[in-house]
Amino acid sequence: MISKRHFTFNILMIVLPWLSLLFIGKRSFKRYSLSGIFIIIFEIINHMYGHKRNWWKFYNRKKSFLRDELPFSIGPYMPLSMWLLKYSYGNFKKFITLNAIADGIFAFFFINFLKKIKIVRLHKLSNLQFFFYLHYKAYLLYGVQYLYERANRYRFF
Repeated sequence: MISKRHFTFNILMIVLPWLSLLFIGKRSFKRYSLSGIFIIIFEIINHMYGHKRNWWKFYNRKKSFLRDELPFSIGPYMPLSMWLLKYSYGNFKKFITLNAIADGIFAFFFINFLKKIKIVRLHKLSNLQFFFYLHYKAYLLYGVQYLYERANRYRFF
């Protein structure tokens, strides 16, 4: 059974980041949405692997990927990725720096907050390992966006 605290947290984690995309602009949304969709799919696969390996533990009694990991995948990843691409695409150092800051905040501070409010805690990963688990995807995200931009540049339609 999911606790009321966990349910509220899941709803907020999905709704708030997606509401922020109302302010990103139609052109930016179209430009970065393919990379955002890619990162969600990739993150779901990563979460399924981490779920199987018990890299983290949720405080609910029964394990459920849909209730526990999926909100983390579909909630903040695509909107945050799109915002980071909007403000830093074209400047790789800025993109990686902003990603490292966001991933560091999540891996070292937010995950500890989630542990205090009894949502999730790291089990077989340290905070530093979790940071690298989060951060390596930034390079993939930038690469997908780069390939998408390059493909659009050479369109003949």
